[in-house]
Amino acid sequence: MKSRKATLIVGGAGFIGTNLADRLLSQGIRVIVFDSLARAGVEKNLEWLQHKHGERVEFHRGDVRDQEALHAVVPRADQVFHFAAQVAVTTSLESPIDDFERNARGTLNLLEEVRRQVTPPSLVFTSTNKVYGSLEDIPLVQSQTRYEPESPLTKLRGIAETRPLDFHSPYGCSKGAADQYVLDYARTYGIPAAVFRMSCIYGPHQCGTEDQGWVAHFLLQALKGRPITLYGNGKQVRDILYVQDLVEAFGLLMGNIDRLTGQAFNMGGGPQNSISLIELLDLIEALHGTRPKTQMCDWRPGDQRYYVSDTAKFQEATGWTPVYSALEGVRNLYQWLGGRPKPVAISKQSEAFAS
Repeated sequence: MKSRKATLIVGGAGFIGTNLADRLLSQGIRVIVFDSLARAGVEKNLEWLQHKHGERVEFHRGDVRDQEALHAVVPRADQVFHFAAQVAVTTSLESPIDDFERNARGTLNLLEEVRRQVTPPSLVFTSTNKVYGSLEDIPLVQSQTRYEPESPLTKLRGIAETRPLDFHSPYGCSKGAADQYVLDYARTYGIPAAVFRMSCIYGPHQCGTEDQGWVAHFLLQALKGRPITLYGNGKQVRDILYVQDLVEAFGLLMGNIDRLTGQAFNMGGGPQNSISLIELLDLIEALHGTRPKTQMCDWRPGDQRYYVSDTAKFQEATGWTPVYSALEGVRNLYQWLGGRPKPVAISKQSEAFAS
């Protein structure tokens, strides 16, 4: 991931941006962190980066809705990671116009700045699995702790990029529009750009809330002795990916951007790292010693009963594969958040969280 100019991370004080910036700065790569600091808690991430890396962290406070702010930083970069977004379905339902302005219009603003450069910088955009909709047509069966597809092939591999797009919720629409704009700018204007359609990412520096970052949120609630709200029945399944595995994937994508430009890749932990809400509670109980208290609420609009990424396309293109198991990653995050994990046998316990 060497850079002659600088790497611009838009949304660089967020959870993913902080972990990527730390890796790049540790490798001696110049990094520009561009962030509005609108999300509660991210200012602590910035302070941590500045404390660790000092003046090598160049920070610009700005918003993707501000074209002039982007104009001040994009010409100085030869690679751009775009993470800035409104991230919650619930917030998009309350304020759909603001959601559109941040996610769709903000991405278009950035793409226009990239397009204006004589030599456009490479760009990686993080999209979402919500572009595939609620996936209600996939027949599911229920076990005691989770939903699983009836189809053995879907259960084995997960959801591939061949799945038709079906935007649900204003958030799904705004992120989906941004996703398609990035791919079209690569096709129409020749910008070297690609998209990761993300499943659930977790790890250190995550400001987890009920609406976004659920793995960190569950752990934080457990550590504080507070109840966790389960929407639906708690059997919803996601594949979770530890952030350091994602950082490795970013490096491979950007390092092969000339070959992979104009493509979207599903990115997550895959079937081997799938876990339901109930199963995460089981894992937290094993690590923490006590089971978190829970309270139940109705299903939320557009909530997928089952989503697991089929990452075969990216694996075949780059050789990437996740290193951290769900147990290892959750245990690392639990410890980073201040917990003292009890010993859990990986080989035995991880069987409960695999399809």
